[in-house]
Formats: sequence, C-alpha cells, structure tokens
Amino acid sequence: MISIDGAAKSGSGTILRLAVALSSLLGEELHVWNIRAGRDKPGLRPQHVQVVLACARVCGGTAEKVSVGSKEVFYRPGKHISGGSYAWDIGSAGSTTMLAMNLMLLGCFADETFTCRISGGLFQDFAPTAYHTQYVLIPTLSKMGANARLKVKQAGYVPQGGGVVELQVEPLAASLAPLVLAEQGKLRRIEGIALSSHLREQKVSHRMADECHKRLGDKALNASIEKRYDTKASQKGAALSVWAQTDTGCIIGSDRAGTPGRSSEEIGRYVARNLLQELKSGACVDRYLADQLVPYCALGSGVSRYVISHMTDHVETNLWLVDKVLGARTAVKDNVVEIQGIGLAPTRC
Repeated sequence: MISIDGAAKSGSGTILRLAVALSSLLGEELHVWNIRAGRDKPGLRPQHVQVVLACARVCGGTAEKVSVGSKEVFYRPGKHISGGSYAWDIGSAGSTTMLAMNLMLLGCFADETFTCRISGGLFQDFAPTAYHTQYVLIPTLSKMGANARLKVKQAGYVPQGGGVVELQVEPLAASLAPLVLAEQGKLRRIEGIALSSHLREQKVSHRMADECHKRLGDKALNASIEKRYDTKASQKGAALSVWAQTDTGCIIGSDRAGTPGRSSEEIGRYVARNLLQELKSGACVDRYLADQLVPYCALGSGVSRYVISHMTDHVETNLWLVDKVLGARTAVKDNVVEIQGIGLAPTRC
C-alpha cells in the first residue's frame, strides 16, 4: 500500500488528488492521512470528495472515509481505466478544472475515448482557470503526445458555482514522449480572453482587457485580448486570462479571477505584471504549468527538462510525490526541472 502524509510539503489538496490519480494508474492501494491538516477548513472539501469518487468510478475502485471534512482516505483502485461518457457535479463552486486535470491524466491511459461533463466553479483564486487549462496546459501536453480537448459550456464563479466544462481525452497510442523546453525563445504573440457575466453595463471585460493591454504596451508588447460578455452564469463574475507563445514552442500564461472589492483595472494590472515577470525570468513555463506538468513527465518515457521562473511549493510537492509513488528520479538545478520518466505503457492489465 502507498502511504502518504497529506500534511507533508505544501500540505495542500493537490497531494490527495495526485496520489489518487497515480494510485489508479499503478493499480496499487493508497492510504492518505492528515489531509489538508493545516488549512482553515482541514480535511476534504467537496471538490476533493468528487476527485476520489470520480477516479474510483473510472477505474472500478473503491474508497473509504470519503466525506467532507475527512482527514483520512483509504483508496483501492480497480483493474483498468475505463473510457466512455461520464458526468459529475461538484455541488458547489469547487474547482471543475482540478477534477478535470485528474481525469485528463487517467483518460490518457483509458481503454477507449474518455468524455465527461463537470459542473462547479471555473474561475476562482487558488485553482487553475478553465482558460489556462484550455489554452496553456493542453497545448503543451500535446507536445508529449496527449490528445485532449476542454470546452467551457457555462461560466461559474464563487460562491454559487454552476459552471460547466466538457472534457474529451483520446487514449495514448504509446508512452508519453519526454518534454524538452530549454529556451524561452522570441515572443511571437500574446492572446487572451476577458470574460464577465452580467456586467456589460459596467464594461468589465473591456476595462480588464484595456488595462492589461496598456501595461503590456508600456513594455512594447502587444496583446490580442477577446472581450466576452456572458448572461448565462448564475451570478455576476469575471476572469482575465492571457498567454504568450514563443518561437521555441513555449506557452506562458497568466490569469486572475474577479472577486468583490477587486476592480477590473486591478485584475488587468495583476495579469500583465505576472506575465511580464515570467517572460523576464526566461522561464519556458509559467509558475502554474510548472507543477501541472510534473506527473505527465514522470509517467512518460525518457528525460523531460523545462525551465521555471522559481521553485514553488506545488512544484516541490509534486516532484516529491512522483519520486515517492512512482520512483521517478527528479532534480532541479538553476531553475531547470529534470524528470526521468518511468515510461508507463498506455494500457495495463
């Protein structure tokens, strides 16, 4: 049995989510305790419950002590990853993308095409946004041979949720290829989406985009940011996402969700500032993509290398976890992450 202390390293819910995904792929039982022990609301939140239950359903496994507030989980995966069509409702504004990221990893190793519809929150602090997953993570994973698509069907914000994404993943034909992003290269373009719901009169999408464009323009950078106004969401909300593409194949993102008291201009400035910092650092991936790539590189074949701007708690945690669970050798030197993958086959018995 794989045994993981959920309070180790960052102590975040990412430990549970990633451990459950890796356990499902290896077919090895898992025990995680001290889950989110240091958080204001320790233990499982609704989105973590759904991650465990969803992974168990996809691989035909079982789980014990899976309820909101539980600090301990026993997980027993089934024999193989089943494709097909699924649907999950987090039942709150909990992150749909966190669940989608787990399911995308499993879907790569499924026995047939995997599709699912997930309801919950799409844009919030402390979670990947749907647009980052759609326009930064997935295109980068395609360089490794992964074939996935994410569609935003309806926006959803804190506290009501109600957003919907649809995910489709094609099973791998071979092991994931190593990812090598050694140089940032020259900037080709910056694109983005400024989204707001029920806020057209306040011109929120325009204000976010214009402020971001202005701040990037101060550094002689031009951005093409699409302005979208939505009326289907269950509440007011906003989000700004931008991503830069370079001639070496790097995609570097920056985003920010709206929240009461946070002005449109503040969001635009924040997103521009973070993107400029990443570009100035010479990084080949942004600070969020840096940790999201770790499990794919660890499961893939060969040695993956990519340049990060700085070490984050999540990068450190994910590197520690893939070493502990998979035995994947990892190293970080001069902001270069190096991961020796285990070459997991597309299907297992």
